[in-house]
Amino acid sequence: MKHLRRAASPAVASRSDVGGPRGTRGAALASTIGLSVLFAGAAATLAVRIAGVARSIVTPAPRSADTEILGIDRAAQTITLSRTLDTSLPGRYGIFTNGAGYVKLGAVLAQDDATVTRKLLSHIDEPTRVGPHASFSGWYFDEPDQLHLPFHEELIDTPVGLAPAWAFDAGRGDTWAVLVHGRGTTRSETLRAVPVLHALGISSLVVSYRNDGEAPDSRTGRYGLGVTEWRDVDAAISWTRARGAERVLLMGWSMGGAVALQTAVRSEQRERIAGILLESPVVDWRLVLDFHRRGLGVPAFASHAAIGMLEREWTARVVRGGVRIPFDELDMVARADELTAPILILHSDDDGFVPSDASHALASARPDIVQLETFAVARHTKLWNYDETRWTTAIRDWLISHGFGR
Repeated sequence: MKHLRRAASPAVASRSDVGGPRGTRGAALASTIGLSVLFAGAAATLAVRIAGVARSIVTPAPRSADTEILGIDRAAQTITLSRTLDTSLPGRYGIFTNGAGYVKLGAVLAQDDATVTRKLLSHIDEPTRVGPHASFSGWYFDEPDQLHLPFHEELIDTPVGLAPAWAFDAGRGDTWAVLVHGRGTTRSETLRAVPVLHALGISSLVVSYRNDGEAPDSRTGRYGLGVTEWRDVDAAISWTRARGAERVLLMGWSMGGAVALQTAVRSEQRERIAGILLESPVVDWRLVLDFHRRGLGVPAFASHAAIGMLEREWTARVVRGGVRIPFDELDMVARADELTAPILILHSDDDGFVPSDASHALASARPDIVQLETFAVARHTKLWNYDETRWTTAIRDWLISHGFGR
């Protein structure tokens, strides 16, 4: 109202008091200005929220504490957790704890509506010192020596600096697999695949990439959703070729799948890529983001506006993305004709994080090169954990059928 009093002349104010024609116009002007201020404030608030959504898409985030530890029975070697869709899954998993580090979990022994009791496969010295909050994980193996296979540490010379990797030599060394982890995790996620590859005489390079907490950060410190990270995988391919690789397999989990697919269509070494294996992959980022938008109750226009901010160079800088995200180029269903290497996709139809729709669409678009193995119940990137035998068999059979392995 202070703005309105300053804007009105004494004469207008007087006429307004008696309801004359000029007073009516003055009241209308006051109302218009007031609404403009309200709408401007609402628009500014919405813009901030949209920018926040856009920023969250490309910002590496710490591991979330999604599980509550309700009790640990050291004598019985059991652990009781809050019940979620993940903690009640059959199979072997792990949790990141506060106080006991990474802890391995075995079979579900009992459950009710609120709790799940599982076999504890790791020894915990002092259960009372373990905090109540934890993060559930499908890694299971968190260090390379747990595979009981020979390996060595390596540094890959990527465009952002030296990125650590684990190399597992097998066979003659003419075929290498480059294993690419997903968003918000590290290379330990991919260790589950090394044994089946090693048994077929395929060497594995378990890599890190920019902004994942192990490799160097990029200038912006933000994810490129595959647009930038593929260059680090390309450097890993160069590393394997320098050590005798004639054929290279790419295997990616979740966002690592998007990175692998971008490498397959962007790399000048793509003729060396002899096969691609994808677990719970992101094939089309728009579909994934829309899935989460609906789950969070975010209006469609806000989600589209956030994507629009990331697509434009100048607005990408506003959200500190540093580099624009060309979502059309990340849509590998639309770019299916550019793919040439055979592809195996493993995806659960109840993934819960990356819907399998785009995996189905890619398989339909390129039935000549894409084989899709669908799971149920397994959820996101936990297919090995849920059904190790089927997961391993599907990969082994596919590799053998395409001429890989002893």
